[in-house]
This record gives sequence, structure tokens and C-alpha cells, in this order.
Amino acid sequence: MTPEAPIPAVSARANQLTVVLVAILVAFIAGLAAMAIVFRLGGGWGVAPPAAPAAPVQPLAPPAPAMVPATDVATLAAREQALAARLDQLDARLRATDGDARVAASYAGRAEAMMLVTATRRALERGQDLGIIAGELKQRLGPAAPDAVTTVIGASAEPLTLEDLRLAFDQIAPRLSTSQPDDGWLSAIQRELSTLVIIRKQGSPSPHPRERLARARRLLAQGHVEAALAEVSRLPGAQGAESWMAAAGRYIETRRALDTLETAAIQGKAQPVTGARAPAKPASIGTGE
Repeated sequence: MTPEAPIPAVSARANQLTVVLVAILVAFIAGLAAMAIVFRLGGGWGVAPPAAPAAPVQPLAPPAPAMVPATDVATLAAREQALAARLDQLDARLRATDGDARVAASYAGRAEAMMLVTATRRALERGQDLGIIAGELKQRLGPAAPDAVTTVIGASAEPLTLEDLRLAFDQIAPRLSTSQPDDGWLSAIQRELSTLVIIRKQGSPSPHPRERLARARRLLAQGHVEAALAEVSRLPGAQGAESWMAAAGRYIETRRALDTLETAAIQGKAQPVTGARAPAKPASIGTGE
């Protein structure tokens, strides 16, 4: 029997070398393919391709100005006349508004002065001191009626009310209808004889002392101090009522002064309040040449 011949080791090694070479070739081809893909997609190994220069921005062309229609001289003149008429209307409105403001300010000043005089009269009727009202009277109405302001302020220092005059009259009334003891007997007889026979016109008040006294009391109760004073001065005992008649005369003088201040307030003669300004006269509106 013939022995089997051994397989040479050289052929086995040749096969292994062939496999290795094929593998290296495949890896090399795969690497080339990968490099080609990277260059195609990434533009190189991490280096950005240079950017293309941007196109210059062209500025927008301004719109073409609209053509203004030609305006003739007549149209311009008409427009100027319309504008002048409009300005004249505005000027008239401003003047009317200024006049209304001045009238309103005048009425407001008169009302304030009347309120001041009313407060003064009320304080005197109650026998109260004027206080700060005296200063306002000097400032507002002093230049217009200085004597009246002085009389009123002086009367407030010694307030005298109508009730004071009535009470004093009741105290002296019993002595008014008879003559005074210091009168001569001849004067007393003449007064008595004059009351026995009285000749007067029909409808005229009786001059009898008792009638005069009753009229004086009635007039005083009604607040007619001046008429009551006239009746008291004609009574037989008028000489014993000099203090009452002096007080009544001072009361009448004070009320006349109040009436004077009231008239000045109504006529707008009171001075404006300190700090208040009269409305300024508006400037005229006109068209320029």
C-alpha cells in the first residue's frame, strides 16, 4: 500500500495571504469612498467654503412728486378772503368773550361787596363787634366812601341796637308827656292851654302829647327811628330825653352810612380783592401782509 503524500504547507499560507490582501484592498476602496462622500457633503475637512459675495442693495428710488395743479390768481384771492373772514369771526368771538368775562367779574365784585355790607349790617343789628369785617370795609369800600366806613367802624365800638332804643324809650316815656320841673310856670300854663283846644286839618295826626307819645312808641316798634325821634322832639318833656335822642341820632347816622356803603357796592365802586386781576384785553387777530 502506497503511503498518502502530505499536503504542502505553502499552499495554505498562500490562501491566507490572498485573503489578507483582498481585505486590505476592500478597506482601501471603502476609505476612498468615504473620503469622497465627506468632500462632497462637508466641503472638505471642517473648512467652510468661502461665502459668495452679497449683491449690493440698490436704494429705492423716491416716488415721483405729484404734479400740483396749477392755481390761478382768482382762486388764491378767494382763499385769502375766506381766511380773512374766518379770522374776523374769531376776533369778534374773542372780543365778545372778553366782554362777558369783564361783566361777570364786575357782577362778582358787586356781589362780594354787597355780602360785606350785609354782614356789617347784621353785626351792628346784633350789637356785635365787626372784627375782621372792619379791615375788609377799609380795604374794599374805604376809597369810595371813607366817611361812611369811619362812621360804621366807630359805631361798632359802642354797638347800639333797636332793642336798646326801645327799652330806653319805655323808661323815659312817663316823663315825655309832661313839662320839666325847671320850666317856668308861664311856659307850663301855655303848654296846658295849648292842649285844651287843638285845631288841625282833617286826616292829619293829632299833636296832643299822649297821641305823639303813642305814635313815637308805634314807630319805634316798626323800626322807624327817625320818625319816632321827630315825635319825641315835639313832646313837652323832650329836654329830659336828650341822651335818648342823641343815641337815636347816632343810630340813624349809622344806618345812613350803611345805606351809603350799600349804594357804593351796587354801583361797583368797591376795590377788587387783593391778588385778583382783571381779565386782560385780547389782542386783535388780523392777517399778515
